[in-house]
Amino acid sequence: MHCHRFERDVHITRHARERMAERRIAESELINLLETGITRYKDDVRLWIAKEVPSRKDNLVCAAVILEDKLVVKTVMHHFQWED
Repeated sequence: MHCHRFERDVHITRHARERMAERRIAESELINLLETGITRYKDDVRLWIAKEVPSRKDNLVCAAVILEDKLVVKTVMHHFQWED
């Protein structure tokens, strides 16, 4: 899988895959999230990407990612809310 937005291949950790399965988040939903979601950076390499998915009723879906030589998806959450 490749993310054009960040110009990197995507690596989904085992933990993130388990959370995706548990939360019924398809790989196609994840790539859409990565390409079009709202970003908030923690620092130069760590960020969250979140997006409301109209077909889901569990608030924002969010991926915690790291920008390395690949885009590493550490975990995927639902019922997400931005902190102010």
